[in-house]
Amino acid sequence: MKKIGILGTGIVGKTIANRLLQLGYEVKMGSRTSNNEKALNWLSTAGPNAQIGTFEEVSIQSDIIFNCTKGEAAEEAIRLTGIENLKSKILIDLSNPLDFSKGMPPTLIPQYANSWSMGEAIQQLCPDTFVIKTLNMVNCEVMVNASLPGENGSMFICGNDSESKKTVSKLLQEFGWNDIIDLGDISASRGMEMLLPIWLRLWKATGTGHLAFKIVR
Repeated sequence: MKKIGILGTGIVGKTIANRLLQLGYEVKMGSRTSNNEKALNWLSTAGPNAQIGTFEEVSIQSDIIFNCTKGEAAEEAIRLTGIENLKSKILIDLSNPLDFSKGMPPTLIPQYANSWSMGEAIQQLCPDTFVIKTLNMVNCEVMVNASLPGENGSMFICGNDSESKKTVSKLLQEFGWNDIIDLGDISASRGMEMLLPIWLRLWKATGTGHLAFKIVR
């Protein structure tokens, strides 16, 4: 059984962690401290296959790691794992470089837009890690339940290592994603992250976050 780590104790991290537990995985949730209140609250009801620890402990003890931190804090969180601890491991990046400083809707943080991305920044930070970008263009409930919008949408994936993308695609299928489109290397994160502004407008226009993009072809 693969051990899966979660970086982040917010709603995204909890939703991913709970679904993985339902699927039978061992899951360790990480935060900056070993006694994080949100992590402890999750652990109290999560069951025997759940553990908590620091970012570093999660990176050491997990085979696959989900980055569920906010974009503005993602690079710091990755550094706290200890870059060497991520060597030759799969890091699934769900983060988006959103700036909420001026309220809603947020904008993309300029340094990660157009010619750069969060996914590429993390890959540059961890050159020996298999960084895979996916799931970032839907909300967390849809991430783990592709049929929630009423019809399965398309899920995009990118990364530099083809075998790692196959491994992550199997996880996506366990979440219900059957139409998985490989967009190529990690530079495709640019386009995937730029979907967030339109997703946020769609959320406002429709009044629901249970949305997914579907590619008709």
